[in-house]
Amino acid sequence: MKNRIFLVVLMLSPLLVPGQFQEKSAEYQKFEGYFDFYYDDSEGKVYLEVDKLETEFLYVYSLSSGIGSNDIGLDRGQLGNEQVVFFRKAGNKLLLIQPNLEYRAITDNELERKSVEQAFARSVLFGFPIVETIGERHIVELTPFLMQDMHGVSDRLKRTNQGSYSLDTSKSAVNLERTRAFPENIELDVLLTFKGDPKGNYIRSVAPNPKLVTVAQHHSMIKLPDPGFEKRAFDPRSGVYPFSYYDYATPVEQPIVKRYIPRHRLEKKDPSAERSEAVEPIVYYLDNGTPEPVRSALLEGGRWWNQAFEAIGYTNAFQVKMLPDDADPLDVRYNVIQWVHRSTRGWSYGSSVADPRTGEIIKGHVSLGSLRIRQDFMIAQALTDGPFANSDENTSPMLELALARIRQLSAHEIGHTLGFAHNFAASTNNRASVMDYPHPYVRLDNGKIDFSQAYDTGIGEWDKVTVAYAYSDFPEGTDEREALSELLREAEANGLRYISDQDARPAGGAHAYAHLWDNGANASEELERVLRVRRKAMEQFSPANIRTGEPLSVLEDVFVPLYFFHRYQTEAVSKLIGGLDYNYAVRGQESAAWSPVDARQQEAALEALLRTLEPEELAIPQNILQWFPPRAMGYRAGRESFKGRTGPSFDALGAAETSADMTLGFLLHPQRASRLVHQHALDSSLPGLEDVLEPLLDTAFETRTSGDYQKSIREVVGFRTLEHLMALAKNPGVHPQVNGIAQGALDAIRGQMLRAGDSDMAREIVRRIDRFREHPELVKVPDAPKIPDGSPIGSGCTDEIPVSWK
Repeated sequence: MKNRIFLVVLMLSPLLVPGQFQEKSAEYQKFEGYFDFYYDDSEGKVYLEVDKLETEFLYVYSLSSGIGSNDIGLDRGQLGNEQVVFFRKAGNKLLLIQPNLEYRAITDNELERKSVEQAFARSVLFGFPIVETIGERHIVELTPFLMQDMHGVSDRLKRTNQGSYSLDTSKSAVNLERTRAFPENIELDVLLTFKGDPKGNYIRSVAPNPKLVTVAQHHSMIKLPDPGFEKRAFDPRSGVYPFSYYDYATPVEQPIVKRYIPRHRLEKKDPSAERSEAVEPIVYYLDNGTPEPVRSALLEGGRWWNQAFEAIGYTNAFQVKMLPDDADPLDVRYNVIQWVHRSTRGWSYGSSVADPRTGEIIKGHVSLGSLRIRQDFMIAQALTDGPFANSDENTSPMLELALARIRQLSAHEIGHTLGFAHNFAASTNNRASVMDYPHPYVRLDNGKIDFSQAYDTGIGEWDKVTVAYAYSDFPEGTDEREALSELLREAEANGLRYISDQDARPAGGAHAYAHLWDNGANASEELERVLRVRRKAMEQFSPANIRTGEPLSVLEDVFVPLYFFHRYQTEAVSKLIGGLDYNYAVRGQESAAWSPVDARQQEAALEALLRTLEPEELAIPQNILQWFPPRAMGYRAGRESFKGRTGPSFDALGAAETSADMTLGFLLHPQRASRLVHQHALDSSLPGLEDVLEPLLDTAFETRTSGDYQKSIREVVGFRTLEHLMALAKNPGVHPQVNGIAQGALDAIRGQMLRAGDSDMAREIVRRIDRFREHPELVKVPDAPKIPDGSPIGSGCTDEIPVSWK
């Protein structure tokens, strides 16, 4: 009898429990918004009221608080992926389904649309047991969904070798402070704690208890934009990012892949007017935690974009304001410029939340690393003549340079959120775009170093082209595609160039005009100019480049960006050798799609590059070396410090080896070596690999050098040249002619050393070549001391922040 009663109760219990929600909900905190939801404080649970089945909306996850390490890469405000989803009832469950928008059928034929939907997988993101149904509304518990590692924190920790971590829900909870509801979006925040066995130094350096790492994850459910947004076709010449999908309703004679651009919705109040305000301007909000004077610099630089919108007939259509104190940076209603703190210096970036169906940008979100301005300050500190000679408060010249860069950085990252890609050829067009990476343009004026033109001000001419392409309005009846193409043809006719990441970043890259952190229309001449600035700065460098009472270890770190001041311009010059001038050509374009760099330019580039291998350029003056003692207690070397082979003492030969290896790595890159063979075969007037190696060997193995210090540096260059040639000689990924030419160069070096007489260097080089010939598979090319991390505004990071940065 007892068993029967128990069975009846068990069968009825699912019916009794749901009815309890409506009774208890009066005790819960209710949030009314796009979806209403309830918070049960006694249980720490969230209940969602779903009143829209089969209605698509946008789901976005993000991090509202991060880990604080650039190396790990989990930042405060970091956006995750946006996904179109919808709820579907299936029995006693609601399924949260993500349709497959990569494959579509844009047609009125419902059966054709269904055939594509059924052909490709979709994803069920979660299944929610229905707690209670009230009329047309279904109540589900949202807490288990919120308590997932949607952002992939544990995966990122594992990939960065920080250890294996798993989510500990017993130490996780809803964060009510950042949980809100609005008519067209709801925002829910949770604290997530990950437990694990820490393996890496990055996590140990930022977590108070690295076995328990707590971050905050944000969930947004957002109403999709209203109809009426018009997609705009992508053109590879436009400087705008593409987004694409397959449309299986496309006629056979037309491309099935559709490519469009992401952009904000922008419309004139008066479409017929030459100039008009926008129906709804694009407004960005600056993080109200940003300090002065950075705050003013970011506001000013961000507002530059309005110049481009004014140029296409909009009045005050782009605005930058301060974020209201009660606003959440992750609220989808705000385009945000966020000031992000990390323990290490690193990249800033611009992200967006966009409608995956159309590319309409709903929210732009910029993350600016707060330590980057300090690197620009330190570059200026290294280049300034005794800034602290008379006062430790003389910071204005350095701060002005750093703030000038911050203005440009603000515009740059906002540009990404507007839909714009990098333009790494802009530096050759009189700094035509804020979407380039600018190296500070430092001049010599009457023998003095001048920062006044270090960074450009205002929006660039190329930026006006991209804004015109993405946001121009056209009169009714205009052939939009032809009008946009004409705009790009006009830009090309005006000499503007556009080349993006894929052709600018590789060390073995070939584009003659696309580089990061360079300046000038003529890369070789600019390198010569940069070297002159560098020499002048080293002449005047002294302990007065740091503040009174700071250890000389700080002076050594300040010297790093000065010694390697030419590193990025050196890379730019190397790309001229075996280089090409090309663009993203389309049919009907009048200009040539590509052409080789002419012989004269290549010869000038080689001459400039070889200058960086001369002992006069590589030697750190001995009066400077006297100021570099072993590191002081508490100021250990980091990743942005010089490396060497001499233990605690400063290694001047190691610094020279690092710099020489940089040049040789660019010049003798395997792809460049193969291109030299290839271009000479097609046109014998262009230099081949032998034409590059002959003057290189003359430079590297020159015997007429004055002084033991410079002689030793010359020998360092010789050994590094030898190692790079051996690497080429056995590289299976190059044209076989490269292997043969490199072997011939090794023969020439061996013969020269045998003729040179009885010297330690000659014997060692002959020994290494003979060992390589006998067992090339056993010979590993030794690494030079690693070049310190740190692009001008921070591609690298430090293991610890030098005290002078704090």
